[in-house]
Amino acid sequence: QVHLVESGGGLVQTGGSLRLSCAASGSIASVGRMGWHRQAPGKQRELVATITSWRHTNYADSVKGRFIISRDNAKNTTYLQMNSLKPEDTAVYYCNADVTNSRFRNDNYWGQGTQVTVSS
Repeated sequence: QVHLVESGGGLVQTGGSLRLSCAASGSIASVGRMGWHRQAPGKQRELVATITSWRHTNYADSVKGRFIISRDNAKNTTYLQMNSLKPEDTAVYYCNADVTNSRFRNDNYWGQGTQVTVSS
């Protein structure tokens, strides 16, 4: 069994910063691409950023230059540093990861989500 656990969400003022963390745990052989998505009320879930095991990154245009995704492969953890936050960044942020378990089966997993609220 594999789990993704997010932390670090909260309430922040416009222009502020938050750092999200997502740790994969369980019977893991390896973790491939990790990423963050978000879903605002009444909107579809959208990609925010991804990072491969080789640390190649990809960002949505709306967050480029403000958000930084990183990872610690030894801890099976990914981070999302969010700077210069705007009210439109308000959403539930979900972690996503491609994980190969100890039986060498590859599956895609989602975390439970963490709320980020940016006040104007």
